[in-house]
Amino acid sequence: MNLITVDQAKCAKCGICINECPEQALKLGDNGPEEVYPQNCIACGHCVAVCPREAIDNKKTPLADQTSSRNLPKLSPEEAENFLRSRRSIRSYRNAPVPREKLIQLVNIAHYAPTGSNLQGVSYKIIDNKDVINRAVAIAVEGLENDAGLSQGRNNFFKPYHEQGIDTILRGAPALVLAIADENFPRGRENSILSLAYLELYAPTLGLGSCWAGIFEKIALQDHSPMLKLFNIPEGKKITGAVMVGSPKYRYPRLVDRNPLEFSFYESDETVPSQS
Repeated sequence: MNLITVDQAKCAKCGICINECPEQALKLGDNGPEEVYPQNCIACGHCVAVCPREAIDNKKTPLADQTSSRNLPKLSPEEAENFLRSRRSIRSYRNAPVPREKLIQLVNIAHYAPTGSNLQGVSYKIIDNKDVINRAVAIAVEGLENDAGLSQGRNNFFKPYHEQGIDTILRGAPALVLAIADENFPRGRENSILSLAYLELYAPTLGLGSCWAGIFEKIALQDHSPMLKLFNIPEGKKITGAVMVGSPKYRYPRLVDRNPLEFSFYESDETVPSQS
């Protein structure tokens, strides 16, 4: 075996690792799991993580590198709901820098997010230089104003910026986190959305707020965007997502509410003919 090793003394030959392999890279043999299509392994680590006896190891996802979750506390459904509903898009920030250790914690959590076929492929650029952020806002405003399609109906963004110096693009955030991927990576945007969603959910635990920089992305995600040069994005890379981060200026003592929930279960209204 080149990919996996099995501790025969521990292996119960239960087949759980086989069932959980999303790429059918393993099969159950007389002595436990065996490789059948090792080239299919996507390094998801499921086979190692799911084994109740720690009997299997995988070179791509070593058991020694996996942290046990057996004794971690679990959120109750009510705690989880309150946690998720307490997260809000923050557009008013304190005029204070974000400690870099907290920014590193944010992107560290982001990189644990699930990705399509476990391709990952997302890195991060953190901008906490206020002068650079202000230049990015100016470039974004100019780019939006010069594009008839993007500028239509956005006078509410341009007028306060020009007349009062109000940052309506990045909202005065002291930090900006960019997701970066290879230009030819097909899942760069998709994986970035997943990872930055993790970042946004984690931010409140650090006393931080965040907001997706959607208007800013209109310029930043363009091919040959001027933001690439401004932020020193390496050649062959592209910006695939942007989130503003900072300490919230205000507190929200109420949970998020939404429009009434709409859902349905599929119910067939066709009569299925009986078989004889």
